[in-house]
Amino acid sequence: MRALSAVGYRRLGAIGSVAVAVGGWGAGSLPARDPWGIWPAYGPGVTAAAAVLAYAGLTLLVVAWWQYGRAGAGVRDTLVTLVWWAAPLVLTPPLYSADVYSYIAQGAMVIEGHDVYSAGPSVLDPAGLGGDAAASVGRNWTDTPAPYGPFFLILARLVTWATGGTIVPAVLGMRLIALGALVLIVWALRRLAREYGRSESGALWLGALNPLLLIHVVGGIHNDGLMIGLMLAGTVLATRGRWVAGSALVGLAMMVKSPAALALLFIGVLVGRAATGPLVRRVAKGLLAPGLVAGAVAVAAALLGGTGFGWLRSQGVAGSIHTALSVTSDLGLVLGELLHLLIGSDVEPVKSAVQTLGLAAAFGLILHFAWRAANGRLTAVHALGLSLVVLVVLSPMVQPWYLLWGVTVIAATEWRGRTGRVLAVLSAALVYETHPSGSTPAYGFVLVGVVCVVGARLVRRERAVPDGPRIPERRTEGDLHARLHH
Repeated sequence: MRALSAVGYRRLGAIGSVAVAVGGWGAGSLPARDPWGIWPAYGPGVTAAAAVLAYAGLTLLVVAWWQYGRAGAGVRDTLVTLVWWAAPLVLTPPLYSADVYSYIAQGAMVIEGHDVYSAGPSVLDPAGLGGDAAASVGRNWTDTPAPYGPFFLILARLVTWATGGTIVPAVLGMRLIALGALVLIVWALRRLAREYGRSESGALWLGALNPLLLIHVVGGIHNDGLMIGLMLAGTVLATRGRWVAGSALVGLAMMVKSPAALALLFIGVLVGRAATGPLVRRVAKGLLAPGLVAGAVAVAAALLGGTGFGWLRSQGVAGSIHTALSVTSDLGLVLGELLHLLIGSDVEPVKSAVQTLGLAAAFGLILHFAWRAANGRLTAVHALGLSLVVLVVLSPMVQPWYLLWGVTVIAATEWRGRTGRVLAVLSAALVYETHPSGSTPAYGFVLVGVVCVVGARLVRRERAVPDGPRIPERRTEGDLHARLHH
């Protein structure tokens, strides 16, 4: 492809985004029932043609994104490009996932007094509030309790109440929350990049303009975007010395999805290193203080939301669903089947054991990163990004958009470094894993493999530009510690 200017790639990506949006109207995650008739289901011919258009548009978007990152655009131009690429996805039906229907149905469950942490959307009256959303929930999730925290359920309840649970306005209401999360991510990325002497436009390129984020947060309306935005905002405040407010925001992020709690460990590293007095006191403050603040926020959200503390027992429900992207689940399944053939043992205990070992390995690596951050060999923010990536890679359940947990943090600290390049390739590849309808066809994994190979070759051809945080940056964490101490 002939090299274009940044404006040329902006236009190319916008064409791709429009094609994804138009294809989504025919092949997206369409509701089972839409009383307004705006998002009707079409016949197989139209659906297939729409899917082809969406895949073609997605490819244009990925190519434009990859090249745009090498065009040297400034912050303002990158923000304009983000608007161009996100705008076509705002009014589409849900794309690449049906999870938003679960959110709406769970909001209706809270309104009607059902316990969302012990029952799934199937308890709703099909003709009542949230019935259309419940009918549109993916079959794996109709009887699954909510794994989300009370703060997110408060938002879902407000959207469902305000829209009466009617599909189109309810989906668009949830998308407004996703767009708000995108704005928060942009705000936090710019400030974190500035804090660590990194390129703001580069951080925005990997962390916000990323096609994986656009199709799964804006298009797919996943609440991971809100979790990420709150977590990043809390991290920004913590690096600026306002660790109490930062920990409170992370507490809200936890009350969307629990993996955000990992940020408290690294906020604790900042707090502990800035504290004065005996070592035991400094360690205790770092380990306990951020957690106590976030815990108070979590208790308040649970009490105000009226959902109680059932979210504590529902965190493992998603792990019961096998996802092919989980390395530990796949390895456990293969090993379990092999042992079943050899000695007749049950498959599930073996699979569960391998998953547990994977989580243990992840937590061991996370503690290693925290130790290095505490000793000044890694910055706390970069260590948080690495930890989130490791947690996803070794988790018993992995969805493509989970990669964004760590990508958005790494974007602010090492977007041009080795880790950033690997994550950029994975981001470009994983957009192909899911069909616009939310299904995961076998050919999607083939496309993921092809893009990984092509991306690896492109990265190898590019000249490496050191941009890692393994030595103190322009604004070191010593400066941050001084501000914390003040």
